[in-house]
Amino acid sequence: MSMIGGRGPQATGEVGPVVASFSTYEAAQKAVSELIAGEIPAREIAIVGKGLRSIERVTGRLGYASAARSGAINGLLLGLLFSAVVVLGSPTVPIQVFVGVLFVGIAIGMLFSIVTYSLVRRRRDYASVMAVVADTYEVTVTANSLHRARQVLGPRANGPVAADPAVPAAPTHPSEPPPSRRAEPADTSRTEPPRYGERIDPDVASGADRDEPPAS
Repeated sequence: MSMIGGRGPQATGEVGPVVASFSTYEAAQKAVSELIAGEIPAREIAIVGKGLRSIERVTGRLGYASAARSGAINGLLLGLLFSAVVVLGSPTVPIQVFVGVLFVGIAIGMLFSIVTYSLVRRRRDYASVMAVVADTYEVTVTANSLHRARQVLGPRANGPVAADPAVPAAPTHPSEPPPSRRAEPADTSRTEPPRYGERIDPDVASGADRDEPPAS
């Protein structure tokens, strides 16, 4: 809710793209502060709650005594206000008037609170605090500031973050082919019979004769 007036472009529900999502409102507030510090115009930023639900927390039971007590506190504040007005209007007023105005304010507050409780006690006899919370809080910016917002938030930003152009990309080397498999040396321990018309070395022939088993 806006505290300081004016109807801006975001008051009609028109927001920009989502730059980051958070589970708590405090984290979204911190992100907005970082965006403003990063020179993102504040009027281009919005926090959108998704999955809104209301939570009513019961704080205690109401009765005539509690109603009178809360009314006395409110009446005391009202009496202080009236007393300040009287003193400012007439500085020479005696202290008895000041105290009398305080007691009148307390009495009016107690009476008003008791009457109000007597009217609603059949429907509601407890005190509670109402709050509206969301499942996620999305921080949005306008399209012309989206790139800068992602750079400010870094890894928390939704979508890719632009890389620094001053850092060169690492060169890619083509994959080297696997080393060729070396041919295994042929087994020369085995000897083949000589072909017809082929000259035989006497040393090889004698060695082959020694390796051959004797005929049975």
